[in-house]
Amino acid sequence: MKKNSGKKYIRNLFLFVFLVWLTFRVLLRDQDLGEIYAILRTVKLPFVFGGVLCMIGYFVCESINLRRTLRALGENVTLAQTLKYSLIGFFYSSITPAATGGQPMQIYYMHRDGVKFAHSTLGLVINLWSFQTITISMALISLIFFYNYLDTGLIILFIIGITLNASALTLLTIGVFSRRLSTGLVHIVIKIMEKFKIRNLEEKKESLMQTLEKYNGSAKYIRENKSMVAKQFCFTLIQEVIYYSVPFFVYKAFGFSGENYIKLVCLQSIVYATVSGIPSPGSVGVSEGAFVSIFRTIFNEKINAAMLLNRGISFYLFVFICGIIVIVNTFKAKKEDKANRGNEE
Repeated sequence: MKKNSGKKYIRNLFLFVFLVWLTFRVLLRDQDLGEIYAILRTVKLPFVFGGVLCMIGYFVCESINLRRTLRALGENVTLAQTLKYSLIGFFYSSITPAATGGQPMQIYYMHRDGVKFAHSTLGLVINLWSFQTITISMALISLIFFYNYLDTGLIILFIIGITLNASALTLLTIGVFSRRLSTGLVHIVIKIMEKFKIRNLEEKKESLMQTLEKYNGSAKYIRENKSMVAKQFCFTLIQEVIYYSVPFFVYKAFGFSGENYIKLVCLQSIVYATVSGIPSPGSVGVSEGAFVSIFRTIFNEKINAAMLLNRGISFYLFVFICGIIVIVNTFKAKKEDKANRGNEE
């Protein structure tokens, strides 16, 4: 990793911490923190642990999907390795705007483990394609039945979130399946960059063309491995349902009953689709606000405590865990680089 790249991630980390501080300062400014703490102390720990297991299952499903693709391409990777890539990707996606840092860092660590650049990119493209498709589909289906849980502000945010996700999915699909259209889009982007006199234009042109080639190369693989791609979509559906199950375990942890599992999963799918397109690191701020707004009638007076527990399980706990994994792997990589330089001398 380049030094300036490392500095960029450090700046993003500080921005992330600031947004977390600002979010909870705004959301909890009129709340009795002692009362919230007292409520959290009453939660049933087996259900909290169930929520944590959901998150572990989420990462395992993603790892299985990535390993399946890489092994089909001839890469001898283990589940432990692809789990590492998933956790590292989660951390960098969480601290960078619009999750832009996740995939590049996953590719970097896969390259260190000897995975070919073209293969790592293909695996991540297929993962992203299936994830975006399931995210949009689940959210739109859920909205049909539970649209009354969204106020006007959230409806606007939902439309923005779905539009951004659908746009990304459309561009990704074009990039994968239509060489002619994707080439035309790239040339339009290049002309726009030329008009605005973007710095390092030649480098950006080259990067865009390389990305185009990578996506075009994915189409052949997908056409020749339809059954494998179908498995990818099935596992992604399971992955997202598991992820959206965390609010159900939070609901049970507070001793509530009456609401069914499917409803809570559907509401969480709406929350995720609403906030995932927002370009703040980890969707910090909007995720907490959307959860409070949509789940308010579900948790009633315990809504703020429920938001803290839900977000703690599904996000902050694993940002912390993944951060430790990143630190350990960074030191390990530096140690290996130092050893390799010593052997060369």
